[in-house]
Amino acid sequence: MSQRQVLQVFEQYQRARTQFVQAVAEFAARPQNIDTLQNAGVMTLLRPLLLDVIPNIQQTAALALGRLANYNDALAEAVVKGDIIPQLLCSLSEQNRFYKKAAAFVLRAVGKHSPQLARSVVQCGALEMLVICLEDFDPGVKEAASWALGYIARHNSELSQAVVDAGAIPLLVLCIQEPEIALKRIAASTLSDISKHSPELAQTVVDAGAIAHLAQLILNPDAKLKRQVLSALSQIAKHSVELAELVVEAEIFPVVLTCLKDSDEYVKKNGATLIREIVKHTPELSQLIVNAGGVAAVIDCIGSCRGTVRLPGIMMLGYVAAHSENLSMAVIVSKGIPPLCACLIEEQEDHIKAAAAWALGQIGRHTPEHACAVAVANVLPILLSIYMDTRSSEDLQIKTKRALKNILQKCTYLPALEQLLHDAPPNIIKHIVGQFSKVLPHDSKARRLFVTTGGLKKVQEIKAEPGSLLQEYINTINSCYPEEIVRYYSPGYSEILLERVENYHPVL
Repeated sequence: MSQRQVLQVFEQYQRARTQFVQAVAEFAARPQNIDTLQNAGVMTLLRPLLLDVIPNIQQTAALALGRLANYNDALAEAVVKGDIIPQLLCSLSEQNRFYKKAAAFVLRAVGKHSPQLARSVVQCGALEMLVICLEDFDPGVKEAASWALGYIARHNSELSQAVVDAGAIPLLVLCIQEPEIALKRIAASTLSDISKHSPELAQTVVDAGAIAHLAQLILNPDAKLKRQVLSALSQIAKHSVELAELVVEAEIFPVVLTCLKDSDEYVKKNGATLIREIVKHTPELSQLIVNAGGVAAVIDCIGSCRGTVRLPGIMMLGYVAAHSENLSMAVIVSKGIPPLCACLIEEQEDHIKAAAAWALGQIGRHTPEHACAVAVANVLPILLSIYMDTRSSEDLQIKTKRALKNILQKCTYLPALEQLLHDAPPNIIKHIVGQFSKVLPHDSKARRLFVTTGGLKKVQEIKAEPGSLLQEYINTINSCYPEEIVRYYSPGYSEILLERVENYHPVL
C-alpha cells in the first residue's frame, strides 16, 4: 500500500469530521432540529472534536455546542455534566481568536440560564480564562469574554463578586474606552450587571474609575450604547446618597436630559430611570435636578411617550414631590399633574396606573394648596372610579385608595369634594365628610352652596355607626345649620310632613 493511499484515508477522515461539525453547527441554529440532535447523542460526538488537531474543527465544534447550550437549560446542563467545559478551557490561552470567541460563547450560553449553571461555569475555572481573554488584542475576543462575564454576574451578588475577584473590573473599564462600539456596549452592560446587586459591588466599579468614562459616553450617537451607559450609571446611583452624588459630580446634568428627547424609547426610559435613582435619595439631590430643568424635561417625556417608557418618569415626579412642599410645588408649577392624570386614563397596565396614582398622592398630600391643584385637574373622580372598578388589581386599588386619602385629608376645594360625595364608598366618604366638617363652620357661602347642591341632603342619608368618627363629622356639619333645615333634609321627613297635612284639621 503506497504512502498516498495511507494519507488519503486521513484526508477523508478529516473531511468527514469537518463536514460533520459544519452540518451540526448549521442544524443547531434551527430550533426544530434540537431534539433530533440531542436524541442522536450529539454532545458525546462533539466533545472529542474540541481537542481536534485541526483548529477549524475545534472552533466549529465549540460553536455548535454554544448554539445547543443556548437553546435551553437542559442542553446547557448536558454540557456541564458531559465535562465539556474543562475540555473547552484546557488550551484556551494558546488558541486563535476564532476559538476563543466560540469558547466564550459556550460559557455564556451555559451560564445565562440559571445561577446554578453559572456557578458550574465558575467552578470549572472559566472566570480566569475569560479575564485573560479581556486582555486579548482582538476586540471580538474581548467582546465575547465581556458578554460571558455579564451573563454570569447578572444572576446574583455572589457570582458578581466572583467576577470582581477574578480581576475583571479594571479590564472592563478599559474596554469601554476602546474605539469599537460593540465592545463598549457589552462592557457597559457587564458593569451594569455587576453594579446592580449591592452598594459594595457598585463601589468596586466606581473605584476603578468607571463613572467618568461612562459619563463621557452619554452623548455618543449610538442608541444601544447610550442605553447601556445610562443603565450602568442608574445601577450605581440607586444604592446610596454617596454613590448618587458621585454620579452627579461627573457632570451628567444637563447632558442627560437630552436623552429624554431621544428617538430610541429605551434611551428615554433609561435616562428617566437614572434621574429617578438620583432624586429618590434626598431633597438636596432632587432640588439639584429641579434647578437643572429635570422636572420639566421628565414631564415632557411622559407626555410624548406611552406604556412602560413612562414608568420611571412617573415615579421620578412622585419621589421629587414626596420630599417637601416646595419640591411638590415645583412639579405643580411645571404642569406635572395633567400628564399624570392622562396616564390614569390612557394606560392599560395596572402597574403604570398605580404609579401615577401614587405620584399624584405624593403631590397632593402636603397642604390644601397642593391638594387643590390636584383636585382642580379633576383627578379625584378618576382615582375613585379606578378604585371602585372590579377589574383593577389589588395593588392598584390600594394605591388609588391611599392617594385619595392623602389628597382628601388636605383638600378644602369643596366643588371637587361634592363631586365624590354621591359616589364614594363608606371607607372613602368619611374622609370627604371630614373635610366638609372642617370647612363649613368657617365659611357661610360654602354652607349655603352645600344645601343648594344637595350635599346636606346626602350627608343626612349616610348611615354612620353611633359614636364613630364619621358620626362626629356629620354632627359637626349638622351643627352648622338650624335644626329645622337639618330635619327638612333628613330621609323620611317629607312623609312626616304629608302625614301632618293629612292629620291637620283646619279651623273654619
